[in-house]
Amino acid sequence: MASEKIERTAIEMNNEDTNLRERSSLPPSQKSFKTQNLGITERAFSAAGAAFFSVIIANPLDVAKTRLQAQAAGVPYSHPLSNMTSRMACFGPNMMFADLRCSPSCHRAGIQGTVSICPPECFRYKGTLDVIYKIIHQEGVAKLWRGTNAGLALAVPTVGIYLPCYDILRNWLEDFTAKNAPTTVPYVPLAAGSLARSLACATCYPIELARTRMQAFKVTEIDKKPPGVFQTLLGVMSHVKSTNNPQSNLRGYRLLWTGMGAQLARDVPFSAICWSTLEPTRRKLLSFVKHDEANVFSVLGANFGAGFVAGTLAAGVTCPLDVAKTRRQIEKDPMKALKMTTRQTLMDVWRGGGLKGLFAGFGPRVCRLGPSVGLVISFYEVVKFGLHHYNTSS
Repeated sequence: MASEKIERTAIEMNNEDTNLRERSSLPPSQKSFKTQNLGITERAFSAAGAAFFSVIIANPLDVAKTRLQAQAAGVPYSHPLSNMTSRMACFGPNMMFADLRCSPSCHRAGIQGTVSICPPECFRYKGTLDVIYKIIHQEGVAKLWRGTNAGLALAVPTVGIYLPCYDILRNWLEDFTAKNAPTTVPYVPLAAGSLARSLACATCYPIELARTRMQAFKVTEIDKKPPGVFQTLLGVMSHVKSTNNPQSNLRGYRLLWTGMGAQLARDVPFSAICWSTLEPTRRKLLSFVKHDEANVFSVLGANFGAGFVAGTLAAGVTCPLDVAKTRRQIEKDPMKALKMTTRQTLMDVWRGGGLKGLFAGFGPRVCRLGPSVGLVISFYEVVKFGLHHYNTSS
C-alpha cells in the first residue's frame, strides 16, 4: 500500500512538472492572456492608439464603400453646378449651360450650344478605384478623408471600450468555462467578442450615424462648407423635433439611433466570426516562436497576420448586413426610417439589385477591414507587450 501511494505521488508530481514546462513554453502573447496584469486604463490607451492610426489610414476606402452603397440605394451624385439654381447663382441668367466638365482631362463631354457638358456617366461610380479617382478630380483629395473627425470621435472611444472589454470578458469566461464546462472553451472568443461589440456599439452609435451620412452625401452648393458631426446630428433631428410636442422631441432623439439594429446585426456576427478565426490563427502562428526568442516583431507579425485573415473573412461574410445598415442610416424620411427593419431592408435590396446589390461595396470593405483589423490588433498587442515588459522590469 505504501509503495502504491508513493508511486501515485511521484506520477502526480511528474504531471505537474510537465504542465509547468508546457505553460512556460507558451509564446508570450498566449501566456499574456493570464500573466499581463494590465489595468483598464493601459488597455484602453493601447486600443485608442490603434484605432487612431487605423481610421487615418483606412478612411478613403470607407468613403468609397459608403458611396458605392449609397449610389446603389439611389443617392444621386452629380456635378456641383448640375442644378439650375447653382448655375444661375454662380454665372447669371446668360450661362444656363455652364461648363460641367468633371475634370480638365475629361474627353466625354458633349456640346450644348457653345459650352461642353459632361454626361451623367461622369458622375456615376463604377468601382473602388473609380470612386477614389472621381472624388479626387471632382471634389479634391481632402474629401477622401471626409468624416475622419467623426471616425476618430467614434473609433477611439468605441475601440477603447471594445478591445479592453473583450480582453476582460475573454479572460473571465476562459477561467469560468475551464472549471465548469471545458468543452465550451473554444467558443469563448465568439461570446466575448459579441458582448463587447454590443456594448461599444450601443454607447457610441449616434457618431456612427453621423459619419455614414457625412461620407454618403456630398455638398452640391458652391462655396458651402460641409456640415460637421454636430450639425449632421442636428439635421437628423430637425425634421421631427418640435419644442412644443414632447412626442416629436422623443421621436427626434430616437432618430439618432436609426439603424442601430442593423449595426448590431452586422457587428455582432462580424465580431463572432473575427475573434473565432483570429484566436486560433494567432496561437498557431505564435506556436512557431520559442518563448525565449519572442520579441516585438514576432508579436507584431503574428497578430497582424491573424487579424488580416480574420478581418477579411468577417468583412466578406457580413457585407449584406453592412449594406442594410448604410441604407437605414442614409434614409432621409424620418417616418420611414423609424419603421424600417433590417430584414425588410435586405429583402428590398435583393428585389432591387439581387446578389450584386447585397454585396455593394464588397471590394473596399474587404480591402479596408482586413488591414484595419490586423493593424488594430497588432498595435494593441504590441503596446500591451511593451507595457508588460516595462512593468516587470521596473
